[in-house]
Amino acid sequence: MDGQQIQVSDEEPEVLREESRRRRRRKKAITSSPCTSMDQISVEFVLPTVARGGNGPDSLLLEVAGNWTVEQVKAQVWLKAVTLNLCPDFYQQFSPDHCILLYQKKGNVCEIYDKHQVFQTLDCIRYWRALKKDVGRIQLVPRPQPSEESQQYQSYLNCLIGYDVTDVSNVHDDELEFTRRKLLTPRRIELSDRDPKLYSMDPWVTRKPLHEHLRTKINNSHILVVIHISTASQTIKVSIDDTPTQVLASFFAKTANKRVLLGIPENKCETDFVLRVCGREEYLYGEKPLQNFNWVRQCLKNGEEIHLVLETPPDPELDLVQKEDWAQVDDCTGVAGTHEQLTIDEKDHERVFTISMWDCNRKFRVKVLGIDIPSLPKVPEFVVFIEASIFHGQQLLAQERTTSKSFNEEVLWNCWLEFNIKIKDLPKGARLNLQVICGKQPQTSNSKGGKTKSRLLYYVNLLLIDHRSLLRQGEFILHMWKMPEKSEESSSSINADKLTSATNPDKASSMAIAILLDKYCYPVVLPKSRDVGRDYGAAGEEAEGGERGQREMPNHLKKQFEAIVATDPLHPLSPEDKELLWHFRHECMRDPRAYPKLLGSVRWGKQEDVLATHHLLERSSAWDTSGLDVGLAMQLLDCHYSDAQVRSMAVRKLETLEDDDVLRYLLQLVQAVKFEPYHDSALVRFLLKRALRSKRIGHFLFWFLRSEIAQSMHYQQRYAVLLEAYLRGCGENMLQDFRKQVEMTEALQKVTCEIKAMSDDKYHVTAQVVFQLRQKLETLQASGLPESFRVPYDPGLRAGVLLIEQCKVMASKKKPLWLQFKRADPTTLSKDPIGIIFKDGDDLRQDMLILQILLIMESIWETESLDLCLLPYGCISTGNRIGMIEIVKDATTIANIQQSVVGSTGAFKDELLCQWLRDKCVSEEKFQQAVERFLFSCGGYCVATYVLGIGDRHNDNIMITESGNLFHIDFGHILGNYKSFMGISKEWVPFVLTPDFLYVMGTSGKKSSPHFQKFQDVCVKAYLALRHHTNLLIILFSMMLMTGMPQLTSKEDIEYIREALTVGRSEDDAQRHLLDQIEICREKGWMVQVNWFVHLVLGIKQGVEKRST
Repeated sequence: MDGQQIQVSDEEPEVLREESRRRRRRKKAITSSPCTSMDQISVEFVLPTVARGGNGPDSLLLEVAGNWTVEQVKAQVWLKAVTLNLCPDFYQQFSPDHCILLYQKKGNVCEIYDKHQVFQTLDCIRYWRALKKDVGRIQLVPRPQPSEESQQYQSYLNCLIGYDVTDVSNVHDDELEFTRRKLLTPRRIELSDRDPKLYSMDPWVTRKPLHEHLRTKINNSHILVVIHISTASQTIKVSIDDTPTQVLASFFAKTANKRVLLGIPENKCETDFVLRVCGREEYLYGEKPLQNFNWVRQCLKNGEEIHLVLETPPDPELDLVQKEDWAQVDDCTGVAGTHEQLTIDEKDHERVFTISMWDCNRKFRVKVLGIDIPSLPKVPEFVVFIEASIFHGQQLLAQERTTSKSFNEEVLWNCWLEFNIKIKDLPKGARLNLQVICGKQPQTSNSKGGKTKSRLLYYVNLLLIDHRSLLRQGEFILHMWKMPEKSEESSSSINADKLTSATNPDKASSMAIAILLDKYCYPVVLPKSRDVGRDYGAAGEEAEGGERGQREMPNHLKKQFEAIVATDPLHPLSPEDKELLWHFRHECMRDPRAYPKLLGSVRWGKQEDVLATHHLLERSSAWDTSGLDVGLAMQLLDCHYSDAQVRSMAVRKLETLEDDDVLRYLLQLVQAVKFEPYHDSALVRFLLKRALRSKRIGHFLFWFLRSEIAQSMHYQQRYAVLLEAYLRGCGENMLQDFRKQVEMTEALQKVTCEIKAMSDDKYHVTAQVVFQLRQKLETLQASGLPESFRVPYDPGLRAGVLLIEQCKVMASKKKPLWLQFKRADPTTLSKDPIGIIFKDGDDLRQDMLILQILLIMESIWETESLDLCLLPYGCISTGNRIGMIEIVKDATTIANIQQSVVGSTGAFKDELLCQWLRDKCVSEEKFQQAVERFLFSCGGYCVATYVLGIGDRHNDNIMITESGNLFHIDFGHILGNYKSFMGISKEWVPFVLTPDFLYVMGTSGKKSSPHFQKFQDVCVKAYLALRHHTNLLIILFSMMLMTGMPQLTSKEDIEYIREALTVGRSEDDAQRHLLDQIEICREKGWMVQVNWFVHLVLGIKQGVEKRST
């Protein structure tokens, strides 16, 4: 049909109305027997009122039309109750909205939640049919009001979240509340399946085979384990294939005669105990072999003894979850019917209550009324116009713009913009992007924006189809986001922020735009599908052209196809490439590697193509049967793909990830939530499920989400809904832990702010300031700081009281606090305190992204049996520009070493670093081990920083431990100025390899040495290993640029990683390329030394106190 017949519009021609009436009469005449969608459903409604005889509640039987909405059904029940004069006081006083609808399913009470949903699509109908029930039963109960207890609990959760999830003042629909209710179902399912004992101990294990470099450290598959009980201990020899249960059995067998001595009661046996890592909340529990426990691997890697403590298991009751007030909402909630159920074709129009979008054949349009801003930015001579675009992911479907007008506090256009896309072709997830753009020259009124230099000032998005699949209708006033200046901190995430469908919560001072969308008499719904077997557009073509689509690809095209599939994720596809992929889409479906390319070739603004794509994805088994390729799955979760079916398919693949890998990619997956069109998604549910299954994943999810909620207004509602869903299922123990951590960070932030306020000098810290800090910390400790708290960047570690005399203020611009805490665990064997740098004023999310990618690189190298001794220290953002950084013990900066001996000229003394390392080693053997560790770690960081474009660094952000482990710190600063470091021409050297580093390896100038040759080999192996995972690294890199980097303008910036990984070149070429980079570093090392000298001079001048002091 032409959308006009159901449209209320002042612009509709009379002729069309008449034509619509004629067509309606004609269709009525040919309507034969009632269609299935008009089926009557018999339902008994149990009412909230008591029957006159007092023998139970009132009830009535109603024949419900299948195509009525839930709202209409409630109204009909109410009407019948009034007609039958049932309890008139109640039914005449209250409206139907006073009650909710409940039904029973498998012992659970479920709520029929979505009032717009068509009755025949409800889950209860399917359930009754499966049970072969002739009459369904629905109960009406008064809408429950939250109890005081549940309100208190909600405000407690809001405090932990850092956002009030019940606040709906900044939403234009009920998606927030809708998602909160819908996430109850996956949470309940996960909680009912959760093993309480396993969850309480959360063993950190991996399924990956033990790498060769670790096997060499094991003697004949056996290791020594020291088990402590009270003040005694016992060393036992166990196999790496033994499970913790077997280790306990061995221990009890070996200590059978010493039980009294060890204080083990006679009535206890090994099943009453578990093994925990000394000093850490980390358990060895379950039926996995010892070699699969990450802690055991870490000890083997670092050459440390394995110390465990014997104790009774923690009480699972401590993880009790508060009972929900809410009734469950089924997964069919918000799901539209099929086109055949919704279409008006061949139906009695008097009985049509919802319209299928696929019947709307007119073009989509929007009326731009005007913009309004309380105070005009300082650009009075500018003219402005509105650019309106319809996007699906990053694909532009249609674009129009208004004329230009002078920029005042209020600018009115009052004009319709008609897009070159039909309503029926709008896909789910399509967003209307509105931008206020200003130009410097006034233009004529009929100008369409012209070619003058223009600048984007404000933007906002509106999803054209809402979370319930309803087409948006009517007037909207949208508060817009201001485009940040490049110097502003918020510019770092602008690429992702521009995709948000949230509006600016700062209504008082933000730019507002008023628009009008066509209004219809009925809800217009995007159908979930067409009935299988019906002939439709592309599927008709699929049927006849199925042969054409499935026929064998000619040989000359096979090579072209292979070449397209083999290209990396950033490789742009030409129109010809897209045509070829779409033409041979059946061929593509056989090769999962081709999916991102094929799905990038779909015309998402063509309903037939979208249906054909969904049809292909449903029928193909190649994706589910192929091996797990994380890079491939992550690619389908980036900003280019908005289709729910595509994204669900990617998540389905990630379901097979073990906890260890979920942790490895968690930061990126949390960022990928920004690319989801709606709050509820397969990705959100995946993160929720995995966090509720593992305390470790839950801990990091809590902080990653909380940090985003505090810093990203664009996505805080979405992240808050997910975090609330997690907190409602994580258990009381975790909630208490989070409360203590939040209290600690808030208290420390307050102290940092006060210290900053009293330190005038940019860098210098007086003894008075340090004294003030210690006084404040003492007051804080006395006034009720938590006695202990989990360290946010390492949840296995519990920090206790502050060691106040060891705390100080670091002499740098942001005045970070150098804090030392006592270890809270009495079983700890370490005498070292827990050192934490608390920073306020820096956004640590960039550092976190880089450190996370370093961890992923480390895991890639481990699969190739390379241990490059990376040291990705703990670093976590805990709020708005606040966070914690781990102090690596026994480590100092290269600048400190150079400066400590001869001042700033130390930058030119090649032997200083080597001498320092020798001084720290007690024997020649230890020194040789330190040199070995140095060359491996130096190689690892050279390759990693080169691939990530973190090249020219100074001696103050490169550190070294006393055992020779080199590592880089402070990635945020260099990435904050990404642009000026990216272009290769702007770099002095590809990575840092200075004469003093080479001196440690026994070489100088052009000379070589066995150590240097080994270093080159290590670099080449590490580089080639990363190239084997090019697509994964490219996708992680481009996601990082989207979510945590300043806006990129030049093509070279995005191309950098492809050049760095020598994409498309042979392995020999790649090897030569890297060796050439090493040579450039050797030749230009003196230039870096000059740079370092300047840095040292400046550092001394400003009295910068380095991190290691």
